[in-house]
Amino acid sequence: MRNLQSRITINPEQCGGRPCIRGMRIRVVDVLDLLAQGLTTEQILEEMPDLEQDDIYAVLQFAARRLDHPVLAA
Repeated sequence: MRNLQSRITINPEQCGGRPCIRGMRIRVVDVLDLLAQGLTTEQILEEMPDLEQDDIYAVLQFAARRLDHPVLAA
């Protein structure tokens, strides 16, 4: 299994500390927004040639893990 999460970097000195891809100034949220607008992974890779297919998988995995947290009922 690939270690996709190593592709997501967080640097307080870059992009306001928002999660980015491999230290580049391409934020996770930018890729998620493109996917939400209906772009295919192929279109995103064409639009952002510095990205790789595994970067998009890493973005999706990162988002899924961020949203998968326990909810405690009071």
